[in-house]
Amino acid sequence: MERLIVAYNWYLAAHVIFVIFWMAGLFMLPRYLVYHQEALAAGRAEEAALWVEREGKIRKIILSPAMIIVWLLGLTLATIGQHWAEPWLHAKLLFVLGLSGYHGWAVGYAKKLAANKPTLSGKTLRMLNEIPAVTAAVIVVLVIVKPF
Repeated sequence: MERLIVAYNWYLAAHVIFVIFWMAGLFMLPRYLVYHQEALAAGRAEEAALWVEREGKIRKIILSPAMIIVWLLGLTLATIGQHWAEPWLHAKLLFVLGLSGYHGWAVGYAKKLAANKPTLSGKTLRMLNEIPAVTAAVIVVLVIVKPF
């Protein structure tokens, strides 16, 4: 049992570390999309090409690997800690699923911009940029406070 508790703490530490990496990417990529879209609108093709490269790197090096590791570690923690029956975990998973969908949307929109096919205004992009922060705050409250 003691080994399981030690393993749990290591998994938890790794989970938090990779959540930080994933959130950093979720804060950065949408901001990159704003700058990329502005470069396209201003006709700065060379700058837009640089944003395509940057977006690809952040996605491949940080964002997607971190999300996968967060999910694997989170599911492992829920199993080891026997949290599956706890309502706060179900709510947390719903919000993490939402963040995963947001991640997918941001990657998809980056691909639209790379194809020079923007569909949103800069203002809308800036507003969508706030989703990860609000969602992360809700998740932290669910995990720490466990309101239900």
